Amino acid sequence: MIMLNLNRQLDYKAVTTIRTLAIDAVDKANSGHPGMPMGAAPMAYELWSRFLSHNPDNPHWINRDRFVLSAGHGSMLLYSLLHLFGYDLPLKELQNFRQWGSLTPGHPEHGHTPGVDATTGPLGQGIGMAVGMALAEAHLAATYNRDQFKLIDHYTYAICGDGDIMEGVTGEAASLAGHLKLGKLIVLYDSNDISLDGDLSLSFSENVQKRFEGYNWHVQLVKDGNDLEEINKALAAAQADPRPSLIEVKTTIGYGSPNKSGKAGEHGSHGVPLGKQETLLTKEFYGWPSEPQFYIPEEVQAHLGELKKQGKAKEASWNELLQAYGQAHPELAKQFDTAIHGNLPEGWDAELPLYQPEDKAIATRAASELALNAIAKTVPYLVGGSADLESSTKTGMKASGRLTGDDYGQRNIFFGVREFAMGAAANGMLLHTGVRAFVGTFFVFSDYLRPSIRLAAIMNLPVIYVFTHDSIAVGEDGPTHEPIEQLAALRCIPGITVLRPADANETSLAWKHAVQNQSGPCALVLSRQALPILPGTLELAPQGLSRGAYVLSDAMNSDGASSEPKAQIIATGSEVQLALEAQKQLEERGIPIRVISMPSWELFDKQPQSYQDAVILPDLDATLAIEMGSPQGWHQYVGRKGDVMAINRFGASAPAALVIKEYGFTVEHVVSRVEALLHRTSRI
Repeated sequence: MIMLNLNRQLDYKAVTTIRTLAIDAVDKANSGHPGMPMGAAPMAYELWSRFLSHNPDNPHWINRDRFVLSAGHGSMLLYSLLHLFGYDLPLKELQNFRQWGSLTPGHPEHGHTPGVDATTGPLGQGIGMAVGMALAEAHLAATYNRDQFKLIDHYTYAICGDGDIMEGVTGEAASLAGHLKLGKLIVLYDSNDISLDGDLSLSFSENVQKRFEGYNWHVQLVKDGNDLEEINKALAAAQADPRPSLIEVKTTIGYGSPNKSGKAGEHGSHGVPLGKQETLLTKEFYGWPSEPQFYIPEEVQAHLGELKKQGKAKEASWNELLQAYGQAHPELAKQFDTAIHGNLPEGWDAELPLYQPEDKAIATRAASELALNAIAKTVPYLVGGSADLESSTKTGMKASGRLTGDDYGQRNIFFGVREFAMGAAANGMLLHTGVRAFVGTFFVFSDYLRPSIRLAAIMNLPVIYVFTHDSIAVGEDGPTHEPIEQLAALRCIPGITVLRPADANETSLAWKHAVQNQSGPCALVLSRQALPILPGTLELAPQGLSRGAYVLSDAMNSDGASSEPKAQIIATGSEVQLALEAQKQLEERGIPIRVISMPSWELFDKQPQSYQDAVILPDLDATLAIEMGSPQGWHQYVGRKGDVMAINRFGASAPAALVIKEYGFTVEHVVSRVEALLHRTSRI
């Protein structure tokens, strides 16, 4: 911690600068949320100026403290801080707040604005991501730190609001953080008793402090959100406590605003620009010049410039430590460098299992377990776990033990029945860097973490999702556990890659693709039931899976010679074997059929048109798609005259084989659908 500057007058002038920059930016845009920055500026300034270890010249320094503005609507608070502390965010960008092409969008966006550690906006997820960042820090410290070498040693801070505290994901994430004793996580709670619709008492009356004490957090109250000394003492006490910390800071939303329309402490100042007259009165209250807009006193600029120099010096000192660490622990240093840059060790995929058609049938979730464990041996920064379903999702890594609050060096994380927090934490771990996170649950429960999947896609984070029990073949568990619409729901998220492998070979290759991938999340959708090793996948899938779809079995006549297909069947997952069985019967009837395995729409859509047309013949109207899920989206591949064999109702409870039969996924039904198509398109 930096020693206190006795000149608090300059500190309060810096706080007013933050407030007025936010007011002016929102006024100029005629859009935004001035109230939160006006109320929370003192706590943010005290944190950034006296506690936050960071180098604005290098926003990616691995040992920097992380800062998450979970209350993302108050984005001008963060943009003001970033500009004033010397990040590459010029004043003109603040003046262009919420405008097309600016670096200051309405909510913070990671990868878009320098210094933004997480994309926030959907309330609650910022806290979940902060938990993931703190978890990554704890794991990396346990893995790489050695005597005299605290290579990883930093805090994760977040500022949240009443809305964040109300969201369910916050409860899940806070419970997990308390259980894992993540003592380097500190959350400042901007407690202003106001929500968008009015006083907080309209909808919220619980004792937040007692709730977090129940989560095993260290809890403090700062009664006056403008008291920098009290905020300082609370932050110092939070750093000294071994538990995660919540500091409730009582603030006044829109502090200093006198007019009724946006009066300080009233909900009108939450998301409405102050306007010209109210801005003048507010600046008068602050003792601030009304002109020019975006005024920054020279002494404030100089003071924060000195703090920037201290941040540069901290990283320079750390770089010297890293160099000495490399000499003392060369193998660990090499592994550390590989991990923080997301590189893969040489030969990392050498032990990936591949299979022959005569091998025993195996569920793709079980094949996934074998592939995961082969990779875990050679990629030591692969970490993850499931939502209390490790034995069912097969997501345990035998090369490591269970990560706990007493042993952060292990790699198997038991997230508990907290799917949403699990997804948010995975995002936080990827944002932190140094680890590659995967998470697992039943496919139908992807709905519980869907908002975090969407944020992973927005942030282009390569999180790996292992979703098992992928269809009505779940059987006896019935409709609540049998996914129907989930494939379509995932596929419509921009930037995600959904992989539904047909057998164990495609599963190993799906894992290979997911681990190599550095662009957006990947979802592996896997079967509960055993599937045969399909002829051709060993030879064709290594190239075909990476291209999204490939011809697994081309058309042949009854003599076994190649033939022009009269129809083509596209299938994914367990339905590919059904397509192959139907192909045999149809060819025995003199109807040559092409069978296409299509594990990933997204990868296929990225291929050149020439490849797409070579796989799915565009002039062949008799095209049937088979998938035990919603038909939504399939007509883009089968065409206007094609057919989709899918499911438009929920599942049922019965033995899997019976459910599959009752829903029509039989060889006989596929044959009849193809023959009907051929009659309709005059090919028979």
